[in-house]
Amino acid sequence: MDDLVIAILVIFLMGLGLIWAALHFGGRWMRQRQSRDASAAAEALEEMFIFTGAQRLQAINIVVLILSPVVAWFATGNVIVVALCVVAAFVSPRWVVRWLARRRLQQFEQQLPDALLMVTGALRAGASLTIALDSVASEGKPPISQEFELLLRELRLGVDFAVALRNMERRVPLQDLAMVTAGMALSREVGANLAETLESIAKTIRTKLQMEGKIRSLTAQGKMQGLVMASLPLLLVLVLKAMEPEAMEPLFTTWYGWMTSAVIIVADLIGYFFIRRITAIDV
Repeated sequence: MDDLVIAILVIFLMGLGLIWAALHFGGRWMRQRQSRDASAAAEALEEMFIFTGAQRLQAINIVVLILSPVVAWFATGNVIVVALCVVAAFVSPRWVVRWLARRRLQQFEQQLPDALLMVTGALRAGASLTIALDSVASEGKPPISQEFELLLRELRLGVDFAVALRNMERRVPLQDLAMVTAGMALSREVGANLAETLESIAKTIRTKLQMEGKIRSLTAQGKMQGLVMASLPLLLVLVLKAMEPEAMEPLFTTWYGWMTSAVIIVADLIGYFFIRRITAIDV
């Protein structure tokens, strides 16, 4: 009997030790991860001219990480939904930052042909390249006006023109902008007509954007079909729960129901991912 009590006590102490170690090291790892992700997000937002502190982003992420599973539990009572909310709270900051960066690049790409034509018009009117770029920075709209303003600030500080162009290309990783910077650098080196070069590049970019718009319109139906097909299982579950609540109750209250829900959600997401990849055509 004494041996049994000692064994139970040892197992209990070992369990407490494992729980303490998990909470201690897990909490430290989570704090380090939150701090690292917040700092990276703050730096990425600063490059998009969205200035906020890393501590503020970390506090918002912690609040979302705590509140989202609590709200999900009281709303659904499903462990799978709570786990998905925790995972979403972990990865959502990176997704949001990437979405903002991708949206900013798309806006920049849409504004680039008009900006180049504005520079071309100023050059043909007899203005210098610096004045032509200043017209884009002062009369254009963000984000292209912000990037050209930063380019002009570097030039005023004495940075070489080629280096300033490379810095701009690094901040805005677009193939169209790389083509523009290469054309501007070559025109300055060999003495070519910069206005004609920029006008030709602007026409090429505009044609490319028109083609991409046609492709998006042609693939919009396939993307919508993928969204509808991915939403059908969830809609069917809600309809059956409203029509037969007793028959659907095990799906939300038992472990095998939770496993079934997890399999359905994972298979649904995988199918939607492949549909999006099929309908995503790169020009």
